[in-house]
Amino acid sequence: MTTPLRLSVLDLIPVRSNQTSADALAATVALAQRADDLGFSRYWVAEHHNMKAVASTNPAVLIGILAAQTTRIRLGSGGVMLPNHAPLVVAEQFALLEAAFPGRIDLGIGRAPGSDPVITSYLRMTGTTSDVDAFPRNVADIRSLMHPEGATLQLQQGRTYELTATPNAASVADLWLLGSSDYSARLAASQGMPYVFAHHFSGEGTARILGLYRDNFVPSEQQKAPKTFLTLNVAVAESAAAARAAALPQLQQMARLLSGMPLGPLATIEEAAATELAAPQQQMVDDMAERWIIDEPAAAAARIRSLATRFGVDEVMVVPGLSASAEDAPATSPARVRALELLAEQLLA
Repeated sequence: MTTPLRLSVLDLIPVRSNQTSADALAATVALAQRADDLGFSRYWVAEHHNMKAVASTNPAVLIGILAAQTTRIRLGSGGVMLPNHAPLVVAEQFALLEAAFPGRIDLGIGRAPGSDPVITSYLRMTGTTSDVDAFPRNVADIRSLMHPEGATLQLQQGRTYELTATPNAASVADLWLLGSSDYSARLAASQGMPYVFAHHFSGEGTARILGLYRDNFVPSEQQKAPKTFLTLNVAVAESAAAARAAALPQLQQMARLLSGMPLGPLATIEEAAATELAAPQQQMVDDMAERWIIDEPAAAAARIRSLATRFGVDEVMVVPGLSASAEDAPATSPARVRALELLAEQLLA
């Protein structure tokens, strides 16, 4: 008998050309509820700004919305982009979420800004996106501030100042470090933190980065042994052709992004099918389609299992990269819901 994998979801909350932000959020709530019912382990939301096709701008707010409308599944950020935020604000937000939904909150932290320098300047009013040296200190500050004992600041004249994210924490959100480089892997290892490598970005270097993390891991109060999982772009439907058709809008959108082209809302399946890209962008689409898992259920599940075995993980977080038909109700995302159902049938049974 095959051992079940743990499955999780990373959601950017895509906004289709026939959707409002309210429609996209309603579709995500329904998707999270279905993931909860199906036995998925986590549901994480990303942080991106000023993008017409992405409604996932504020992870803490979204987590509160989703946690209130689900019952069991863990909710988290994939991730909070720390250059955009003061560490105390992040610690307070997630301490409150953990108090409201104890044992169900993950705080994933990343170093990228999730947008451009203009947006970062408006988010944090610093005008910089490159303060790399402050990132380890800010991560450590968040860990201390969320700890029930809080943090002690050393002030002038030898005075101290006690600071906590919440007055009397009964539990603490799980803290994860996210990244796509040697730097993030080494930092997570040195601080004894769980780590997620962004395999879904390119699919390259994963084995080396995870080896670097595992080999250099220093046990901490929070985490005694290395802990990680795999992130994959996945589009699953009843047939491989249907999966490719539903994934095409997202593939085209990514090709435009990588080419520096203007981005609009996510196309519907019909709009993408009628779109002709220039040869360089079409080649990007074809290359990404080979790296993504776009297939019928059994074949997709076999590839997911193979990758989990290859990288030594027992949990896979899928990015459900499917759009919808123009005929589908705007506040729904049937292809994404069905993809989770098909994956659960194959991998969670």
